[in-house]
Amino acid sequence: MNEQPRPPGTGERPVGYALSGAAGGFARTLLAQTRLIPALEPAVLCDVDVPRLRALCLELGYPEARLRTCADAAETAAATADGNIALVADHELIGAGAWDVLVEATGSPAHGYAMARTALELGRHVAMVSKEVDSVAGLHLARIAAANDVAYLPAEGDQPGNLLKLLDRARLLGMDVVAIGKSTEYDLVHDPERGTVTQLDRTVDAPELGELLTLGDDVRATLAARAEAVAALPTGATADYCEMAVVANGTGFRPDVERLHYPVARIAELADVYALREDGGVLREPGAVDVFSALRLPGEASFAGGEFVVLRTNDAETWRILAEKGHVVSRDGRYAVLYLPFHLMGVETPATLLDLVARGRDALTREPRRHAVLAGRAKQDLAAGTVLDMGGHHHDVTGVQAVLLRGDEAPADVAPLYLAAHATLRRDVAAGELIALSDLANPDPALVEAWQQGEETR
Repeated sequence: MNEQPRPPGTGERPVGYALSGAAGGFARTLLAQTRLIPALEPAVLCDVDVPRLRALCLELGYPEARLRTCADAAETAAATADGNIALVADHELIGAGAWDVLVEATGSPAHGYAMARTALELGRHVAMVSKEVDSVAGLHLARIAAANDVAYLPAEGDQPGNLLKLLDRARLLGMDVVAIGKSTEYDLVHDPERGTVTQLDRTVDAPELGELLTLGDDVRATLAARAEAVAALPTGATADYCEMAVVANGTGFRPDVERLHYPVARIAELADVYALREDGGVLREPGAVDVFSALRLPGEASFAGGEFVVLRTNDAETWRILAEKGHVVSRDGRYAVLYLPFHLMGVETPATLLDLVARGRDALTREPRRHAVLAGRAKQDLAAGTVLDMGGHHHDVTGVQAVLLRGDEAPADVAPLYLAAHATLRRDVAAGELIALSDLANPDPALVEAWQQGEETR
C-alpha cells in the first residue's frame, strides 16, 4: 500500500498547482508523477500548443471529461471551481484559476518572469524550474514574494533545488563546507579496450586516458592531462553556468574562476580534486561553486547531472570509519564528499509543492542575494545589429560564451546573459568583451526593471 500524508492545514483538499510550459519534458515527468499522489493535482496547465498538451494528458491517463480547454478568464475559473483541469494557451489566464502554487517551466526569461510575478502578486507560491528566469529576476521575485507573504524558491528535481537541499543538510550537521556543485549533464565514458571516450552520442579517440584513470601525486597535473586527452569533446554548457548562478545567489558560494574549473574527475576523487590549492586541489579559496565532468568506465554507475558538497573533516577517526564504509574521503583525510548522483526532474518536484503549501515561507532557509552574475563574453567580433538569439537544448545565446562572475566584481553595466537573449546589439562588440546593458538596443523593459530592482540586494 502506498499512501502519502497530506500537508498540514489542507484537510482533505489536494494541493492544486498551475504549470507553465506544460507540454515540455519536465512538465511531463511532473504530470506523470502527480497521478500517483492523491494529495496533489494539476489545476491549470498552460502551453502554446494546447492540442499537444491535451494529447499528453490523455496519454498519461487523465480523464478526458476533466480536461477543459479555456479561452478566457471566466472559463478558466469555472473549470477549476468544478474540480476540472483548465488547459490554456494564454499565460495571462493562469491566475484566473484556483490553485496554490505555480510551477514555472517555460525556460522563457520574459514569459516566465511575467507568470511568476503575477502568481506572487496574487498571493500564490512559486516553485521555479526556469533557471533562465531565476538568473535574471530571481532576486526581485523573492522580494515580491516576501511582500505578499508567500514563498519563491527553486523546485526540487532540477540541480539548483536539489543542491540547496543537500547543502542545508550539511549545514544542519555543522559541516565545514568548502565547495558545492554538480556534474555536467553527460558523463565521459572511457572504453579502455578501444581507447575511446564517449559523451552522449559522440565518441572520440582518447588512448591517453588509460594511463590517467588514477590521480597522480600531482592532482592538478593529472587533471590537465585528462583535459587535453578529451579536448575534442565540448566542455561547459550554458545551462551549467546558469544553474550555478542560481545556487550561488541562494547560498553565498561563489565561482572560483569565471569559466569554472570543469575538472575531468571520477566520483571517488572529488574530495582530492576540490581541496584547496595548498592541499593539492584546484580551489583558490573556500566557498566555491563549480561543475565537473564525471569520468567513468562502461558499466559503472552514472553521476550525470548529480550534485555534490565537499567538506573539511573534523574528527579523523570518524572519517576513517566512514571511509572504510565506502564514503569518499581524500587521500590525506582532510576532505570528504556528500553527493546525490541524480536529479529526477518533475518526479521530485511534488516534494517542493507539498512543502510550500504546508509551511509557506517557513519552507525557505535563506533569502537570495547577488553573489554571482551569469554574464556573457563575445566568442568572436559581433557587429552592431546582431540579434543574440537563444536556442538549442541548453539555451545557448548565439555568439556568446557564458561566464559566471562574482557579484561584487561584476561591472555595474554588465548584462545578465538571459536579459541579452533575443536582444539586438546597438554597437560592435569585440571578441572577449562582456556584453553590457548599454550594448543592447531593445532589451525587454520588464526584465531590465527586474534586474535593476534585484541589484539592490547585491
